[in-house]
Amino acid sequence: MPDQMSGVAPAGGAPGEHGQDPSDPRRWKALAVCLIAGFITWLDISIVNVALPSIRIALHASPSDLQWVVSGYAFAFGLLLIPAGRFGDAHGRHNVFVFGMLLFALASAAAGAASGPAWLIVARVAQGAAAGVTAPQITGLIEQLFWGAERGRAFGLLGATMSFSTAIGPLLGGLLIQFTGQEAGWRHVLHVSIPISVIAMILAYRYVPRKEVIKRQRESMDPVGVLILAAGILLLLMPLVEGREWQGQAKWLFALAASVVLAGFVRWERWHGQRHTPIVDLSLFRRGSYAMGVLLAALYFGGFTAIFYIVTQYLQEGLHYSALRAGLLSAAFALGSTFSAALSGRLVDRSGRLLVAFGLVLVTVGLGATEPAILLASGENVAWLIAAPLFLAGLGNGLIVSPNQTLTLSAVPAAEAGLAAGVLQTGQRIGASVGLAAVGSAQGIYATAFQHALLVNVTFVLAALAVALVDVFVKRRANRRSGYR
Repeated sequence: MPDQMSGVAPAGGAPGEHGQDPSDPRRWKALAVCLIAGFITWLDISIVNVALPSIRIALHASPSDLQWVVSGYAFAFGLLLIPAGRFGDAHGRHNVFVFGMLLFALASAAAGAASGPAWLIVARVAQGAAAGVTAPQITGLIEQLFWGAERGRAFGLLGATMSFSTAIGPLLGGLLIQFTGQEAGWRHVLHVSIPISVIAMILAYRYVPRKEVIKRQRESMDPVGVLILAAGILLLLMPLVEGREWQGQAKWLFALAASVVLAGFVRWERWHGQRHTPIVDLSLFRRGSYAMGVLLAALYFGGFTAIFYIVTQYLQEGLHYSALRAGLLSAAFALGSTFSAALSGRLVDRSGRLLVAFGLVLVTVGLGATEPAILLASGENVAWLIAAPLFLAGLGNGLIVSPNQTLTLSAVPAAEAGLAAGVLQTGQRIGASVGLAAVGSAQGIYATAFQHALLVNVTFVLAALAVALVDVFVKRRANRRSGYR
């Protein structure tokens, strides 16, 4: 099964193509090292959610500070995926992998030692950047060391690992806070990455081969494009994250400025693409199904990633649940997602984007059903009533992420699959950062604030559903026309 959370297995090839060495006896041990790295980089997306109330008290952090702690990680993660992947291809994935893990360990240490909100935010952005450096080396190493059925198994294990780490994050964070205390527990939540990162570095030196895929023609890192994209997304995030601190309507001028900068990014990429390799190859979007898939993924991750954030925050801050009890609730979503994801691979070829649309309907119904639970229940009963709708939403999630990625990348030639996957993943991470910021702007400790945040989630998911239905309609009409001919 393709990676559900950060990409799809690239197209297979014959042994020895593109520098592959399928006979390398260390390939499965190297895969184990990659899975450790994938686990910890995705764990840090969700594990911090249950620690936010403790961070707020310990560092006197404002709501916008807490949003930057979460959104900053996802933002930096997505921004560096493509340039870091190209750098690893050109200069050696082994060394870049080790550097990424070293940077991740150092950033985790800095985050856990934070004495104020600004320090923590910078450290979290550095963590996300380190994750963005490491992630493409993982997928590149798997493509290098495996082929055929083995490559599919390797990417399936990576997808399962990342899905598991994301779901288990709130529970593990809750356990750490439960057993180490509220005052110091949040530091242990951030420090848990250090020993795992060090283990990954040590094992990488022994098991990850240094034989690399060196491209004949080095691709541009497009640093100007990266900076313009970063500026545009930051301008978009500012009024969402700082909305409650900034009074008046002038703050929305940032959104206007963001649209201008992002339009400039498109113009730059077109100009740069005539001479070098741009960070985003806009010609990919001429393929309608690929463009629809990327847009769907960005919108869905905008709603999906924030689910655990708003649920754990409401249960802890609004209903005074412990971090452990709030984290346990994520298991319902994870269980549903794991069950349906196991079936989605068999159904996607037959059902196409209609399967994704059905999954989006389930997520919408599941999230929508949590509102009556908030209105009708109180105290101890809320978590139990929320668990069932979250399980249903999890069932839908398993039918969305991996099938959509499979369908989206099938719309491009195999030779462009690597670049297309990088753009898709970048869209997912940027969508997640925007969604987290948008949800946080409505988030609070009371039931009405939870409902408003939930409405933001559902709006993102409904927008993704609309995109899926349009794609289904366009394809069916095209098939009917071709049939007449």
